[in-house]
Order: sequence, then C-alpha cells, then structure tokens
Amino acid sequence: MTLEMSYDINGGDFAAAGEAATKIKRALKQIGVDTQTTRRAAIIAYEAEMNIIIHAYRGTLQARVSPEGIEILAEDEGPGIPDIELAMQEGYSTAPERIREMGFGAGMGLPNMKRFSDEFHITSEVGRGTKVRAVVSSPSAIPPTIPPAGWSVD
Repeated sequence: MTLEMSYDINGGDFAAAGEAATKIKRALKQIGVDTQTTRRAAIIAYEAEMNIIIHAYRGTLQARVSPEGIEILAEDEGPGIPDIELAMQEGYSTAPERIREMGFGAGMGLPNMKRFSDEFHITSEVGRGTKVRAVVSSPSAIPPTIPPAGWSVD
C-alpha cells in the first residue's frame, strides 16, 4: 500500500510558501515516521515547494509513502534550467534580486534536496519546466492501514 498527498503550487505565491511542506511533515509525524526521516523529507519538500514558487508559473508537489520510503515529486511549468550541473552548485541562483531581498533564492534549494535524499533525479526542459524526484529510504516509512485525512491510497 502506498499513501499519497498532492498539492498544487502557484508560482509567486509567497503567502502560501511552506504550506504544502508543512502538511507533508505533519502527516508523516501523524503516521509514525521517525523524526530523522520526517525531517529529511520535510526539508526536501520545502525546498521543492520554494523552487516552484520562486522560479515557476505553477507546479505540483507530491509525497508518496510506502514501505520502502518516502518519495517527493515536484513538477513545474516554468522557464526550466538550462544548465543543471551549474544549478546544483551551492550558492548558484537565478532568483531575481526582489526574491533575494525577501530572504529566498540563496542557491541552496537543489543542493539541499540532493543532500537529504538517498536518491535524487532532476530533469528540465528550457521553456517548459523541471521535474525533481527525491527519495528518502526508511524502514519506518510504513503507512498505516487507515490513512490520515487528506491522503489517498493506491
């Protein structure tokens, strides 16, 4: 059994920044995922959510919990990343100055997502968008028989 949450994220919606990641973190705690695994998944989800808000027009953030671990999927419609290797370097950012003045866009989102993942994959197409898949493996990520409110079951 796999439990899944999915959130639509609007680019530029800083008023809602962090809401999806917070809901994912809360749900992981609710189903009994250990603290360290929950923390790692929440960081990945937050960074993915912020990347959509900062860089894309819109996107989705999903979390899937299975006995093998937690999979975070972020897919956006946006300008895409022309040089993924460069974008993965700590401190590199294409965030506009107005975003940096708000305290975001320090160029740590993708590196942090990779750092806290056991598996990390990113693809991007310039002019279309970016897809990120990050997995946190955990023997404790076993979903309960009855999922919490807001979760769907496959």
